[in-house]
Amino acid sequence: MTDVAPDSNAPAYSVSELAFALKRTLETSYAFVRLRGELSKVTHHGNGHVYLTLKDDKSAIDGVVWKGNVRGLGVRPEHGLEVIVTGKITTYPAGSRYQIVIETMEAAGVGALLAQLERLKAKLAAEGLFAPDRKRPLPSMPAVVGVITSPTGAVIRDILHRIRDRWPCQVLVWPVVVQGDAAAGQVSAAIRGFNAIAPGGAVPRPDILIVARGGGSVEDLWAFNDEGLARTVAEGTIPLISAVGHETDTTLIDFVSDRRAPTPTAAAEMATPVLSELRALVSDYDRRLSNSGGRAVEERRTRLTSAARGLPRPADLLALAQQRLDLAVRGLPRLDDLTAPADRRFKEVAARLDAALQRNTDIHARDLLKVTARLSPDTLHRQRADAGRRVGDLRRRLDLAARRVPERIAQHARLPALQDRLNAVARRRLEREGDRLAGLEKLRQSLNPTRPLELGFALVHKADGGIARSASELASGERVRLQFKLGDRDAVIDGESSMAISPPAAPARPAPKPKAPPPPSSQGSLF
Repeated sequence: MTDVAPDSNAPAYSVSELAFALKRTLETSYAFVRLRGELSKVTHHGNGHVYLTLKDDKSAIDGVVWKGNVRGLGVRPEHGLEVIVTGKITTYPAGSRYQIVIETMEAAGVGALLAQLERLKAKLAAEGLFAPDRKRPLPSMPAVVGVITSPTGAVIRDILHRIRDRWPCQVLVWPVVVQGDAAAGQVSAAIRGFNAIAPGGAVPRPDILIVARGGGSVEDLWAFNDEGLARTVAEGTIPLISAVGHETDTTLIDFVSDRRAPTPTAAAEMATPVLSELRALVSDYDRRLSNSGGRAVEERRTRLTSAARGLPRPADLLALAQQRLDLAVRGLPRLDDLTAPADRRFKEVAARLDAALQRNTDIHARDLLKVTARLSPDTLHRQRADAGRRVGDLRRRLDLAARRVPERIAQHARLPALQDRLNAVARRRLEREGDRLAGLEKLRQSLNPTRPLELGFALVHKADGGIARSASELASGERVRLQFKLGDRDAVIDGESSMAISPPAAPARPAPKPKAPPPPSSQGSLF
């Protein structure tokens, strides 16, 4: 304080004294303030501090977030975002301004959260993180599946159960929290951890990843709208399926992932094939390959048979010469009758026979050359080359089909268990159908109109063929027909009668049978 003026009793403050006195007063009176407003003039300083302005429709207040509190904020400060902040009111003595030092910040409502999400989505889309050409295809037969989810929920049980039923493979579970401030960081660390596993190491590297969580509100799923998590998914090298929430829930990770699943169970179905279908496909390929090879062999056999039909048989070539020889030999005399002139004639015939055989051989040789001209080796070579190429194509297709089936099919064969389950289901179905058939048979027996006849009843048929259901339908003197179980009898209705209906006579009791005399004793008489 300065000296007191002679004409005044009030002390004189310096500017600094007044400024710091006001600062202490505000910080003491407003040490904890909760404000709601819209952010504007947001500046991220190079030293890590964030300077901003909170405003509503009538007023505005400056604010600052020190570097140590920036990471703990619930949302990233952006222009136009409606937030709720907590902090203390202080002053900036150098500028005679008051401001709020912000310690926490959260979005004011769902509308603000969605607005922030749309802005972040537009930013990442402009960078190309959502482009379809950068999404990786999913492996058709993964040997190892990595699952990132909570280890204590129903989601992991559904995924494991679905994978066990469809495809016997190894599943690695990375436990994380799926809600709250730490969820985004743990999921990002799990994705980076799976991608950092080297192939062939002690821990197998997953072929595909699944990030899964059950349904919830926008606030519950907000951790999966984190920008850092989205960039981590985009930087990964392992194909990733996002299964966050239910079918109607959409988060930022769904746009960056390689495939989005409506539910965690659907994600398990996308990641794995069905073993039984693959076995049926391989069996079909084997059958088609066998049929194709058989058709190729049969086709070549048919072509060979057709080509052989154009060639004469060796017996046909020699038949004419053989016939000429027989005729020539048949006209020669026997050796016993040969004389010198006959010998000369024999020699002449033999000479002519040699010349005839030579001419016949020359003629057939020319015919053979004409035929062999059409059967050049080049033609045979071309046909064999074509056949070799087709066989090579079939062999390559077979190898390709065989490589698609992993060796784990033989190691994890579950056909006996599946067959037992199928047999049990079939037995239960047969038992149910048998019970149902027995019930229908009982119903049919109960509705059979002739069944009462077996109990001693009779059906009364009127003259027109109809069945009388009451006594009023029958007139006195009307002829009727009584139908029993065994045979029919005709009768006449008496109508009204004064005779009392006597009770049925009791059946006559059969006379007792005489007792048979005792059998004679074999002992004999003693008298």
